[in-house]
Amino acid sequence: MAMRIPFDQSVWYEYLAGQEAQLPPLNDIEHITDRVVRVMGGNPGLMQLQGTNTYLVGTGRSRIIIDTGEGLPCWIERVVQLVRDHQLEISHILLTHWHGDHAGGVADLVAYNTELASRVYKNQPDRGQNGIVDGQVFATEGATLRAIFTPGHAVDHMCFVLEEENALFTGDNVLGHGYSVIQDLAMYMKSLVRMAALRCTTGYPAHGAKIEDMSAKMQEYITHEDFRIQQVFSTLSQNRIVESSVSVPQVVGKGKGGGMTLAEIVQSIYGDVPVDVVEKAFAPFLTQVLWKLAEDRKVGFEPGEPMKRKWFGLSVREVQPDSD
Repeated sequence: MAMRIPFDQSVWYEYLAGQEAQLPPLNDIEHITDRVVRVMGGNPGLMQLQGTNTYLVGTGRSRIIIDTGEGLPCWIERVVQLVRDHQLEISHILLTHWHGDHAGGVADLVAYNTELASRVYKNQPDRGQNGIVDGQVFATEGATLRAIFTPGHAVDHMCFVLEEENALFTGDNVLGHGYSVIQDLAMYMKSLVRMAALRCTTGYPAHGAKIEDMSAKMQEYITHEDFRIQQVFSTLSQNRIVESSVSVPQVVGKGKGGGMTLAEIVQSIYGDVPVDVVEKAFAPFLTQVLWKLAEDRKVGFEPGEPMKRKWFGLSVREVQPDSD
């Protein structure tokens, strides 16, 4: 029987607040290396950690900007101060993805210098922006950045390898502290494997401090996601459907009894959890895990409303292709 951990909502929020309080402070502007400067977005919070990181990359007068915060006045003031104090120019503005806390400051940069409007780059670009494709290279004096398409946290998510440092700008896929929110777990897992295969030594996350051991951080992230998937699969395996009318290509059908709803899966793992917490906190990430398991032909489900749908483990015989 799976171990059931009592869930206390107040303890959960206290935990999040405690995690936030333990985050190391980061300077508003910090020269991390001789080619990477970090500017804080001024938007700390439970989801943003110390805030969104903007990076100015290069060693000469011309620099590349990665991410633009959410557009708070203190952020543009810091960027303009840095640019003016060091007489810098901005050659490219690269956005790791479309989320507002990363793309929100673009308008402020354009207001500061209208010429920058034509220098904004993003995968799946918005109107007036330039596109970024996998493998595309952006270069300036002292810095060569290679774009790596890594969807999962967002459909347009890009990371950037800094060739001169063998470092990776990880965006929101890998954070300096804790774990990221995921939009598509299957795509995210593939992206993590691809990021790990780059064998970068250090990382510059979009939230949190510099990652000093990128290899260890990637292994931590992959292990974490594997554990979440295995935890749910083990729970459903105890409610395995031995015989079912499951259609294997769709991995959907009506089981002969058994199966578990999202709420029942949560209860089996964590114990009694308020319904609203199940729907708002647990359902999003559990649904991602379940769809990943379905794509891997390890679980099936009955059609129906998301919160009432029954999920069940599939036997080895059930996941074999039908013979002619």
